[in-house]
Amino acid sequence: MTPSPSPNQSLPARSQQVANVLADAAVPGRVRVLSEPARTAAEAAALLGCDVGAIANSLVFVSDDEPVLVLTSGRHRVDTDALAARWGRGPLRRATPEQVRQATGQAIGGVAPVGHPRALPTVVDVALADHPEVWAAAGTPHTVFPTTAAELVRLTDGRLLAVTA
Repeated sequence: MTPSPSPNQSLPARSQQVANVLADAAVPGRVRVLSEPARTAAEAAALLGCDVGAIANSLVFVSDDEPVLVLTSGRHRVDTDALAARWGRGPLRRATPEQVRQATGQAIGGVAPVGHPRALPTVVDVALADHPEVWAAAGTPHTVFPTTAAELVRLTDGRLLAVTA
């Protein structure tokens, strides 16, 4: 089942913030509303009819006393020790749901790469570059947008790094 690209359908407030950032950055992909929530990469891939590796999971960690964002392929688990060393940061620990909401304004399961109260230091998983199109959450579990790894790097001012060992 593909997402419904309904230009006349109103978006949730969080998703509209994401859509505004994308429009301001001249990103061609539009926020789309899914027929069902997609809280995991597997759920999103099934709804979108794509490889799970083409799902860009937005994971919030805390490192050096600040929230950081890791955009990882849905196929990968982040090796926090390897990534922290590669990134040149202190240890990475998963943010609590409250820390995620405070840092992004969004809830776990729908965290977008953009549309946060302030920009977060960001890593984009190099494996996302293996896919000509990737899908990222757009602020809620019901909304997504198509993009590319290069566009995610540009949008977030992120670094393209391997997130696995």
